[in-house]
Amino acid sequence: MDSICVFCGSREGVRSSYAAAARRTGVALAKRGIRVVYGGGRVGLMGVLADAALEAGGEVVGIIPEAIVSREVAHAGLTKLHVVGSMHERKALMSDLSDGFLTLPGGYGTLEEFLEVLSWAQLSIHDKPCALLDVDGFYAPLASLFDKAVAEGFVQPGHRSLVLTGDSPEQLLDLMESYVPPETKRWIEPEER
Repeated sequence: MDSICVFCGSREGVRSSYAAAARRTGVALAKRGIRVVYGGGRVGLMGVLADAALEAGGEVVGIIPEAIVSREVAHAGLTKLHVVGSMHERKALMSDLSDGFLTLPGGYGTLEEFLEVLSWAQLSIHDKPCALLDVDGFYAPLASLFDKAVAEGFVQPGHRSLVLTGDSPEQLLDLMESYVPPETKRWIEPEER
């Protein structure tokens, strides 16, 4: 893997473990020579991640919509910063530049970005790994919801493996590097009438 997109919060959250995980992720990616692609901000977990990767000698590419440059306070010290016209352009470019997606704790935007690339994987739009870094159980409720969706017949059991989960960045990077996507060509079975 040459490049991983990291989705994470524009805030640091209430636990110091979130920033520590972002820092550890940035360093782990840099040490493996994997380029970080992320939202382009210098605040919150985004800033912690970017700064850690840069300090460890890594390459960091930010992608930020023009309308929120001032809100997320664009990071001026990146390897490259793309300012795009919309959130749609941001996510498309993030996907184009990345070999996989790693998600740290965050809010609605982080969840939306992860769920979109996960949907794309299910629809065979890409076959890149989609991973959740479960810091202090942050993503345990979401993983339970995914299990419930399988149990209730909304997600095919084989598609549950589209989501990689772990509690350390190193563990997730190992999983991502050895990822073999499940068959997703038939993502819906016709109902019998």
